[in-house]
Amino acid sequence: MNRTARLYALVEALRAAAPRPLTVAALAARFEVSTRTVQRDLQALMETGVPVRTTPGRGGGWSIDPDMTLPPIHFTTEEASALAVALAAADAAAPYAAAARTAAQKIAASLSGPASAAAQELAARIVTLPSPARSTVRTAVEQALTTHTVLRLSYTDGAGRVSDRAVEPAGLLTAGGRWYLIAWCRARRAGRGFRLDRITAATPTTEQARPHDLTELLRASAAADAVRPATLAPLTSPH
Repeated sequence: MNRTARLYALVEALRAAAPRPLTVAALAARFEVSTRTVQRDLQALMETGVPVRTTPGRGGGWSIDPDMTLPPIHFTTEEASALAVALAAADAAAPYAAAARTAAQKIAASLSGPASAAAQELAARIVTLPSPARSTVRTAVEQALTTHTVLRLSYTDGAGRVSDRAVEPAGLLTAGGRWYLIAWCRARRAGRGFRLDRITAATPTTEQARPHDLTELLRASAAADAVRPATLAPLTSPH
C-alpha cells in the first residue's frame, strides 16, 4: 500500500471506530508499518486539515470527527473520467485550487479497478497552458468569501487604470475561462465584478461585510443572465 492510499485508509479506520480512539500501536499493526510511520502519517493528516485529534493518557489515542469527513464514495468509470477533466480545469489561478489539488489526491487514493484505470488513462492525455497565478490574492479572496469579511484590493481595469477598493464579497462568477469576484464596491456604491487576474494585491480584514444577494448585484450588468452551474444543483438543493 502506497502512502497516499494508506492516508486514506487511516481516515476510514478512524471513522469506523469513532468516537472511540485508536492507539498508534493498533493502527501500526493493522497497516503493517512502524509506529513512527503511523505517527508521521497522522501528523500529515492534521497539517492538511483532516479533523483528526489525539487524546493523551490511559484509554486515549487518535480519533476523528465523523461529521467533518465524508464516507467512502464509489465512482463509475464515467464519473471518474469526469472528475479528472473537472480537476484539470481547476488551474493554479482558480479559486480554491489548493483544496482542489488535495481533493484530487484523496479521490485518486479511493479509486480502484476500472474507475482508477479510466481516470489515469484520461489524466495522462490532458495538458493545460497555466495562467499566471497570484496565490496571495487567491487566498485573500477565498478567506473573505468564507468568513464574509471586507476585502481591500488594488485593481487594474481593462483600460489600465489602477484603483484601491474596499469591497464586500458576494460570490464568484466564471465566464469565458475567467474568474470574477462579484462584490459591493464601497467606492462606487454599487455591485462590481473584479477579474481575479487583474487584482494585483488583496488584503483580508476582520470587518464583517454586509450580506449581498449575488443575483441583485448582477442585475443590469453584462452577467445578468448568469445561472448556477447545473453540476452544483445537488449542493444547493434542499436534501
